[in-house]
Amino acid sequence: MNKILMWSVTAALAGFLFGFDVVVISGADKKLQTLWGSSDAFHGAVVMGMALWGTVIGAIFGGIPTNTFGRKKTLLIIGVLYAFSAIGTALSNDPYLFAFFRFMGGLGVGASTIAAPAYISEIAPAKDRGRMVSLYQFNIVLGILIAFLSNYLLSGIGDNDWRWMLGVQAIPAAIYTLCVLTIPESPRWLVSQSRIEESKKVMKILSPDQDSETLIMQMEDDHAESPKENIFMKKYRFPLMLAFLVAFFNQMSGINAFLYYAPRIFGEAGLGEKTALLSSIGIGVVNMVFTLVGVNLIDKVGRRTLMYLGSVGYIISLGLVSIAFYFHWSGLAIPIFLFLFIASHAIGQGTVIWVFISEIFPNHLRASGQAFGSSTHWLLAAVIPSLIPTLFSTIGAGTVFLVFTVAMVFQLFFVMFMMPETKGISLEKLSKTLTK
Repeated sequence: MNKILMWSVTAALAGFLFGFDVVVISGADKKLQTLWGSSDAFHGAVVMGMALWGTVIGAIFGGIPTNTFGRKKTLLIIGVLYAFSAIGTALSNDPYLFAFFRFMGGLGVGASTIAAPAYISEIAPAKDRGRMVSLYQFNIVLGILIAFLSNYLLSGIGDNDWRWMLGVQAIPAAIYTLCVLTIPESPRWLVSQSRIEESKKVMKILSPDQDSETLIMQMEDDHAESPKENIFMKKYRFPLMLAFLVAFFNQMSGINAFLYYAPRIFGEAGLGEKTALLSSIGIGVVNMVFTLVGVNLIDKVGRRTLMYLGSVGYIISLGLVSIAFYFHWSGLAIPIFLFLFIASHAIGQGTVIWVFISEIFPNHLRASGQAFGSSTHWLLAAVIPSLIPTLFSTIGAGTVFLVFTVAMVFQLFFVMFMMPETKGISLEKLSKTLTK
């Protein structure tokens, strides 16, 4: 068990680099626009936004190396991309080169949402799988918090402090890459490549108390479905729909729109500039505390219970934020409601999404299924935040949050009537249950 935990933590560190990469740019934002004299449109779309489009591409195509080269090699490639991006952006002297290196980091982020949860779900015992895979989400949240702290500590150390902010990520990226060299390949991927003897060796370490021959036979039966299958076949319509809806509702909560525009949202609520610090550090702490709670509960109470808690919390908090904007409430009301929103996200969707998507597809289609779920998530994560400034100025913040509230009512119905519980069930058994 200690080895499984160590290997899971190593793979989950890809999430730490993901969280760090996404947030670290915030410390360099205004300095880069001033340095290169970029227009708002160019700065937003190219300098700041290129990493996000790299993430979309990484999510869409990340299933290909995960299936072809294996989970371990893909995790190694991701580490190299993060290090390459960190060093490249730190040394860049023009916005185009900077955007290129940010795009490379984005590819790593997108691919990590496929390879890391797939790897962990395939090595973890069924009873601990939720907790193990949700370590990935915990690392994302930890990476976000450390990036905010790193930016704060490095701010003001000189005219080129932004280079240090971005370049420092090369250190955790190098450590992560070296650690990945020590983990074994996923036994389920080895079976899919007919490397049975190698798979048996890994399974003996993963499940010393169980008959590895029987476990391998179950994996072979699951893989024997057909190597020529794809996730868009009629028999896989149900897990495909589940992956789409979980990813869709994740973003329709408005979580990324809020994280990107927290200071702007607090400004709309009539609060001063000092709330920028409150929003970043406060949000980071609340996010981390409730993610920890979710990680500890996911294998005890199940995925659906956490989604119920999150959905009800979303509806209450987003509804209150919408009302506060409509009736022009001032003071600390909106920050308190938004902290409740972050807590609801962290304990529900934040903890569940990567676990659930990594469980519902059969072994031979897991990476493809995750690529579909991840790319749905990241496309919406790119589109929804980009619409927020326009929507706030046209229909108003109250209406925007009302739309998010209504979407979360539909998420509650999805959990009640459609979402299956996957807690404690082997991946092979889930595959048979969810395939029509």
